[in-house]
Amino acid sequence: MKTLSTLTKRTFAVLSAGMLLIPGAMAEGDDPILRQISGMTLREKVGQMFMIRPDALEGRFGPAELEDNSIVGTTALTDEMRSVYAQYPCGGFALFRKNILSPEQLSGFTAQLHSLGAISPMLGIDEEGGRIARIANHPAGFPVPKFPSMGKIAESGDAGRAYEAGRAIGAYLKQYGLDVDFAPVADVNTNPRNPVIGDRAFGSDPAVASAMVCEVLRGLHESGVAGCLKHFPGHGDTGTDTHTGYAETLKTWDQLLTCEMVTFRAGIAAEADMVMTAHIAAPNVTGSSEPATMSRVILTEKLRGELGFDGLIITDALSMGAIRQVVSSAEACVRCVKAGADILLMPYQYTEAFDGLVRAVESGEIAESRIDESVYRILRFKRERMGLE
Repeated sequence: MKTLSTLTKRTFAVLSAGMLLIPGAMAEGDDPILRQISGMTLREKVGQMFMIRPDALEGRFGPAELEDNSIVGTTALTDEMRSVYAQYPCGGFALFRKNILSPEQLSGFTAQLHSLGAISPMLGIDEEGGRIARIANHPAGFPVPKFPSMGKIAESGDAGRAYEAGRAIGAYLKQYGLDVDFAPVADVNTNPRNPVIGDRAFGSDPAVASAMVCEVLRGLHESGVAGCLKHFPGHGDTGTDTHTGYAETLKTWDQLLTCEMVTFRAGIAAEADMVMTAHIAAPNVTGSSEPATMSRVILTEKLRGELGFDGLIITDALSMGAIRQVVSSAEACVRCVKAGADILLMPYQYTEAFDGLVRAVESGEIAESRIDESVYRILRFKRERMGLE
C-alpha cells in the first residue's frame, strides 16, 4: 500500500536537531518531491537509500566474489538483473574497474543502468586521480587525461592544478555517463604511518588541503558531475585500514576542529553534494568504539548540526572489514540510518540488508518519516544534479 508518512503530509517540522527541514508550512501538492514520495511504496523508498555494485543483482556472484576485483564483473544489463531489481530496487550503482571493458562498453552500460526503474539510478565511481582512478588507470587505455596523486598536486602549491584535475575528470565522467565522483579526499594526512590515505590526500596542512578540495569541487561542478568529500570525520590520523578491520582516531572534537574539520567545513561551504563517512571510531568524541558511520553523534550532532551540512550523507562501503566483522549487513544498515546516513553504500549482503531495513520500518524500530527524510534529499539531488523530473 502506498502511504505518505506524517513528515511528508504537511510540514515544516524539524525531526531532530540538525535534521532536514522540508520546505515549510507546505501542503503536499505544493512540492513535486513530496508528491513523488507520496506515490512510492515502502520498498521503493527504502531502495532509494541503497547504492550497490551492479554485480549484486546477479546470482552468479557471491559476496566474496563481489569484493574480488580480479574477477571480471557485470558489464551489461541482463534480464536476471532486471528481475532482481524489480524486487530489490536501488537508488544507485557504484562502478569498478571490473565493470569496465572499453569506452564503448562503459557508455552503453551506464545508459542501460540509467534506464532501470521509474527513478533513474545515480551512478558513481572512484576517480580521485593518482593511483585511485578506475577509468584513467584502466588497462584498456581510455583516451582521458591522467593526473598525479592529489598529494603531488598539493606539493606544487598551485590550487589551479586541483581545479584543472576536477574539471577534466568531471568532463570525462560526464561523457561516459557517470553522475558522481567519490572525490575529493578531504582527509588531512597527518599520520605518516597511515596505510590507506597517504598521497590520496592533499597533504598534512589543513589550509592547503582546504583550498585544493574546494578547487576540485569547483571543477567537477563546472563539468556537471557531483563531488563527494571523504572520509568524515577524517581518516588521515589513523594507523590502520578500515578495509581490513578496526581503526580509530584518538583526537577530541576540539582537536578535530583545528585540523580535519577545517577541510570539511571548506568543502561544505563550496557546496559539496555528498559527504562520505569513515568507519573509524572516535572514542574521545563519541564515548564509544562504534564506527563513525554508525554514530548519531558524528553524523547528526556534528555533521548535520554543528557543521550545517544538508546534502547527502553516504556511508563508505559497508562490505569493508571494519563493519562486516562486527555486525550483519541488516544491522549495519539499520544502525547507519538511525545515525543519520542517507545512502547505504555496498552492503556485504544486499538483499539481507534491504529486507532488514524494511522490517525495521514495519516494526516501528525506524519511523517511516526517517526514511522519507533521506528519500527527499536523494530525490532533490536527482532533480538538481541529474536533471530528473
